[in-house]
Amino acid sequence: MIASIQFRSFKALRAAGLRLEPFNLIIGPNGSGKTSLIQAILRLRALSQQSCPATEAVGAPLAGAKKATAELLFTFMPPHARVSARVSGVSGLVCDQLQVSGDDGTDWAEVQAQLQRVRVFLFDHYAMAAPAAPESGRELAANGGNLASVLYAYRTQHPSLYAALETEAVRLMPEFTGIELRHDLGVGMSLGMRLCDEDEILPAEALSQGNLYTLALLALTYDPNPPSIVCIEEVDRGIHPRRLRDVRDLLYRLSYPAACGLSRQPVQVIATTHSPYLLDQFRDHPEEIVIAEKNGRSATFARLIDRPDLEELLREGSLGDMWFAGVLGGVPEEREL
Repeated sequence: MIASIQFRSFKALRAAGLRLEPFNLIIGPNGSGKTSLIQAILRLRALSQQSCPATEAVGAPLAGAKKATAELLFTFMPPHARVSARVSGVSGLVCDQLQVSGDDGTDWAEVQAQLQRVRVFLFDHYAMAAPAAPESGRELAANGGNLASVLYAYRTQHPSLYAALETEAVRLMPEFTGIELRHDLGVGMSLGMRLCDEDEILPAEALSQGNLYTLALLALTYDPNPPSIVCIEEVDRGIHPRRLRDVRDLLYRLSYPAACGLSRQPVQVIATTHSPYLLDQFRDHPEEIVIAEKNGRSATFARLIDRPDLEELLREGSLGDMWFAGVLGGVPEEREL
């Protein structure tokens, strides 16, 4: 897992830093660096695929490299806390240099392996509703477009896991009695849901956005071989506010597997939202909330747990209301008249 990132002149993150936890909910206005954070992690993933000579000091310039104006400095959680990685370039759009320090010959190789399993998701209900190629079910696509094939792979290769997923789907969407998967030659794998008290299957194109997003979250969180780091943009999209606690609990299944009776490594989750209702679900876990602040053309991050007045704020009322009112920061700037 990534322990921290320092940003210098990377898009709107001109001088910012962020400490990361196993689970991180990022709130803030448009243009406040939420997507830039995810892009920084993707840049590290891409560069980590290349061979990279270890250096004694991450701040030392590479021989023959152009002078860097943009910089990302990554540190990692134990057992790789000795390793750090510096991504730099001539601009925030061209960060193409990587230096690694603290490597004893095995640490960076293990970090590299984890970075190759970073996945980013922004679900698209139109893509999820379309038939999918049956052979595409190895892992969930970034837009969820192969959802039907992924669920079919679970059903055939991990039947007990699929049964648990289907049971949870019916609990979250009680208007249905189960998931229907059908392979039509020449068309692909299609998805539907069986309606309660009716001998009818509702095809994917007739399902609501919320139904499809819920199924995608279930496919992601029940993955028998999950990614090492999951970034989900607009994680609350299309889901009713009364179901957002269930969304939180599904994501916790990734970050805190032991609490769910699972014997696997935790997955680091970075989720973004504009929903005050989802924020309210984390009232008892302020250490997981990150506030992205936009000041002019620059953006910064702050963890809610670091506020000295946090206890007083929690006594005042809901986090969502305070965020909406601007008390917590992380709201759009208003032009002075």
